[in-house]
Amino acid sequence: MAKRSKKEPGGALDPRLEPLREYLLGKAAVTEEYPFGPEVMVFKVAGKMFALVAWEENPLRVSLKCDPARALDLREEHEGITAGYHLNKQLWNTITPGGTVTAALIRELADHSYDLIVAGLPKKVRDSL
Repeated sequence: MAKRSKKEPGGALDPRLEPLREYLLGKAAVTEEYPFGPEVMVFKVAGKMFALVAWEENPLRVSLKCDPARALDLREEHEGITAGYHLNKQLWNTITPGGTVTAALIRELADHSYDLIVAGLPKKVRDSL
């Protein structure tokens, strides 16, 4: 289960958190870290970030790397997808589940983010995954 900070005692967590966390950790060579404090889960592959989850928010917010052209299209199509919060706004989207932003879409975009990071790794590292 996710770390719980003392920021909001007794605050309800978004029920989508644990299935998303398990999905992200199920990918090859993924680690979960907290370099920005206990309220943001950071998922990395080979030491490179591909997903950030503001897990204490309800609904939670997920930031994922994205192809720049696709990122713009997604922001136009979905109210719950905006430019990356505190991230490179061309390469990252921040996603709030709900409405047209389904769990399936978030998984698809998480796969895309993971694949972008893996594609940028040195061949030797990619082959070891």
